[in-house]
Amino acid sequence: MTATPSTPAELSGPTGVPCLTTVENTAPAVLAARCAELTRPAHPHQEVYGQYCTIHEYVDCPPDDAYAYLRQGHHLEEWTFSLRNFEPAGTPGLWVGDDLLEAGTRIYCRVESNAEARTVDFHCAWDQGEQLWMIYLMRVVPAEPVLGRPGSVITWTNCRHPYYDANPRPELAPGPDRAWVGAYWDLFYAGHTVEMSNLKAILEHRSHNSLPVSVPPRSAVAAADPGSK
Repeated sequence: MTATPSTPAELSGPTGVPCLTTVENTAPAVLAARCAELTRPAHPHQEVYGQYCTIHEYVDCPPDDAYAYLRQGHHLEEWTFSLRNFEPAGTPGLWVGDDLLEAGTRIYCRVESNAEARTVDFHCAWDQGEQLWMIYLMRVVPAEPVLGRPGSVITWTNCRHPYYDANPRPELAPGPDRAWVGAYWDLFYAGHTVEMSNLKAILEHRSHNSLPVSVPPRSAVAAADPGSK
């Protein structure tokens, strides 16, 4: 029988940390009722996507190939909607290109990857390369152990940095009427889903047709890959 907790010590559970919900202080029926409250038929957009934006997709492509493709930053020009024309920015590992979403906007990017964990993080910023606060966190997971099928599961998370709400360097904007990237936050889930579909299509097309998944940089000036550092 599970006793009803009546003191702060009991409410804290076995760790001594207050406000935990565990089997020591919560009856299964109480937990079920709480979960039912949290499982609503509809959720406000702000509640779901206000602070974090995560998407995920199954891709019928070997995980090592999918990871190798992502970590080579020049491929951003293939699968993203608007990032183009990357070239070295003068600092080792830092690249600069155009974000055609807004006219005249330059985007700086550095790729940080870990082969063992198959993580690929794109550290970016509009207008300047000193503080790369727009961080796109991606991971390639082998699908076999998690879905029981060959291929990859790719996850992609963004966190809402305060600078999404206020441009820290407005003087660097190409013009006073240029929209700020944060104005698009409510569309991140939809927009990134479109780009993930591009990524899936490219990887599956090349994998299914026995083509090299990774391709050389488009521009001769990009011969040294931004993901190779």
